[in-house]
Amino acid sequence: MRLPTRKAEKEKNATFQQDHHLSVATIERMKKTLIDLEKKQRPEAIEEVQRTQEMGDLSENAAYQEAKFHLRRINSQILILEERLKNAIPIKKDNSGRVQIGSHVTVLIDDKQRAYKILGSQESDPFKGCISYLSPIGSALMGHIVDDVVRVEHGNTSSEYRILSVE
Repeated sequence: MRLPTRKAEKEKNATFQQDHHLSVATIERMKKTLIDLEKKQRPEAIEEVQRTQEMGDLSENAAYQEAKFHLRRINSQILILEERLKNAIPIKKDNSGRVQIGSHVTVLIDDKQRAYKILGSQESDPFKGCISYLSPIGSALMGHIVDDVVRVEHGNTSSEYRILSVE
């Protein structure tokens, strides 16, 4: 039996680009979290489920229901982390002088100096200066070198970014 697909789902799947680029530090942090979930939190949750199971009627046992929910949440987190780690593409440092994923870029915009770190979309945080290489600014800067002037379109307006340094 074939399930119908909504138009919004088709459009989302057609335009969504999966990005698995992660910094080495993020991969290591995810591995530590996974170990903690598997070795510490899951056994504690299993123990709690067993303890609350002994309290009697499971259909009306709120503590048991809560413990089961907590265990399911931990198992879900483990599956998500395992999938992300399996598909992760580590960002390697390259000193070619060109803007690439993992580069620290300093640019001049309207006489204001700004610094960006170019990362994958999973790690981007524009408020902290980390932008995705898939973002309009990130994709425009990719492949350029120091002293290049890059034009970035923002809807009806555009800005010029002069690259001051690439590390």
